[in-house]
Amino acid sequence: MSDKVQFPSFLRTIASAGSRAQAFIELCLHYGWTWIGILASDNDYGVENGQKLLAEAPKSGICVEFLETLATKTTKKSLSRVIDVIRQSTSKVIVCFTFSPQMIQFLKEISAQSITGKVWIANTSWFPSPVFALSDLWQTLHGTVGFAVYSGEIPMFKEFLYSIHPSKFANDIYMKQFWEHVFSCQWREDLNRTVTGNEVNGKRLCNQTEDLKTLGESVYEVNNFRYPYSTYNAIYALAQALDDLKSCVPMKGPFANKTCAEYPYFQPWQLLHYLKKVRTKNSAGKEVFFDRNGDAPPLLDFVHWQMTSKDTSRFLKVGTFDSSAEQGQKLIFNSSAIEWSGGYNKVPVSICSQQCQPGYRKSAIEGRPRCCFECFLCSEGSIANQTDSADCMKCPDDHWSSDSKDRCIPKSFDFLSYEEPLGSTLAFMSIFFFLNALSVLWVFVWYRDTPVVRANNCSISYILLVSLSLCFLCATNFIGRPMELTCLLRQIIFGVIFSMCVSCVLAKTITVVIAFSATKPDSNLRRFLGPKIAYSIILACTLIQVTIGMAWVTTSPSFPEYVTSPVMREIIMECNEGSIVWFYSMLAFMGLLASVSFLVSFLARNLPDSFNETKFITFSMLVFVSVWLSFIPAYLSTKGKYMVAVEIFAILVSSAGLLFCIFGPKVFIIYFRPDRNTRDYLISKSKVTMKSE
Repeated sequence: MSDKVQFPSFLRTIASAGSRAQAFIELCLHYGWTWIGILASDNDYGVENGQKLLAEAPKSGICVEFLETLATKTTKKSLSRVIDVIRQSTSKVIVCFTFSPQMIQFLKEISAQSITGKVWIANTSWFPSPVFALSDLWQTLHGTVGFAVYSGEIPMFKEFLYSIHPSKFANDIYMKQFWEHVFSCQWREDLNRTVTGNEVNGKRLCNQTEDLKTLGESVYEVNNFRYPYSTYNAIYALAQALDDLKSCVPMKGPFANKTCAEYPYFQPWQLLHYLKKVRTKNSAGKEVFFDRNGDAPPLLDFVHWQMTSKDTSRFLKVGTFDSSAEQGQKLIFNSSAIEWSGGYNKVPVSICSQQCQPGYRKSAIEGRPRCCFECFLCSEGSIANQTDSADCMKCPDDHWSSDSKDRCIPKSFDFLSYEEPLGSTLAFMSIFFFLNALSVLWVFVWYRDTPVVRANNCSISYILLVSLSLCFLCATNFIGRPMELTCLLRQIIFGVIFSMCVSCVLAKTITVVIAFSATKPDSNLRRFLGPKIAYSIILACTLIQVTIGMAWVTTSPSFPEYVTSPVMREIIMECNEGSIVWFYSMLAFMGLLASVSFLVSFLARNLPDSFNETKFITFSMLVFVSVWLSFIPAYLSTKGKYMVAVEIFAILVSSAGLLFCIFGPKVFIIYFRPDRNTRDYLISKSKVTMKSE
């Protein structure tokens, strides 16, 4: 009827179907009801309103489980089918677009079958209605809420309603019928004059002193004027339009050539023109006007029906719906006044699926409405900070999802620290081996005059032990938060000190080979005897590594770097080596020194036992080379702090191999076999070895 093409002259002062559908949607959204059923009459009113709600509800995220039609002339079969649908439904809220006479039989059957736990949302035709006067339906209807035609104030109308009496309207047969119905009596004037007594056919005679003020609100409502108020506004608008038409000033009129309508001989379309433009206030102070569709301000009362403690029923106006108000203020009511089914104040829940809590996302169930879904925890690095989130949001690159996946938290920095077990263990090992190396150095200094120490080039041994101590200590440079200075120097210091260690081993090996080769007659190696050749080897090899380090620092130095990505839980703090070529050049040079030392010591393994430590050097170099060959694939296959831990482990193990393989047997002799730490024993051992050769 709002379509002005089909119905150009239709205006109304009652809410349209669209306004009613919007009101039901606002109510459902307020209470979180997203899973509802619709029960409609099989007439224009029920079909129009039901289809309107069915079309509009999904736009607001509300799903309709069923739309059932209640026949005007119900049969037992059709009624049973509808009731079976309602009994098996999981929705707790049922919106009814039905007339009360149809609902009486239906609700009686609902009550008889003890179908409870449903919230009936009534339409405007229920209030007022005889359906609420039936006491056997009170338990079923208790807690019913709904919308009624807006009730406004009509001055003096309440007093007029209480003054009604059949004697004042002698020719109005309906007035007498009303009186007989509400007071359960028989009007005397309709009977034979000869009837005596106070009863006839078992029915009390009306004494004509009955008072309408004694009737309950469910029977005689005089406070909330609904249809009368709409009628009142319609007549008021018509009167205002007539007044405007009559007040038209000639040559200033709204019609052709600025003419006015001829009063009282105007045309209907001329009155319609003024009626559409009416904008006034009625005697109650409420504004009366029509929109471009011919509809009045879309106002509805939000009403609630409940059973009182005195076993009587009543319905209360608990709020108002105004579709022209701002969003969030359309539905205003007093929730505390509502008593739901069962006498509880707790709002019933009507949803197809339980709410997805923050941290979870909704996933649709195939073949079911979108209100039916499953909840899945957001993946790592993504969150859902609201209930019923359709998707999870990715956290920024420098943030990560909390354990509950409901908020993004700053990523922690990941590096090999002293506080964690791995870092503290490696630091302990580094200090432990450092102290061991210092202890061996102290033993060699203390026993420097003994044959075992003197026979093994003690000065180079001192340099080697000091270098090994520094090797163990330099491993701690790799532990802790990467800083600009530590990144710049840690690999350089490690490479230089390690090269010094390996060059000392090479110098010791070459010195032993030269010493034994020079004993041969006419040997040209005698001029290389002495410490100069050993120091030269150590200095030259160390300087080469220093040169590599300086070139590395000047061309492409190491620097601290933060590595992160959306799929990483932490921000990795590491040292970017700058040029990987220089890094592997440093390792290659150390490998070359170790290989040469291993080859020379292996070739010199058959020299006299008492002066020969090349066997121990051979084994130590074998350990050294094996460790660093294993280091490369392990280093390349790890990331972050574990890459650093692999390098520290390689430093410690290879250094420990040198320390214990070269100096372990000598310390054992000094402390546990002092009988072998004599000049006579060493000379005799040497002679025995030379004779056997």
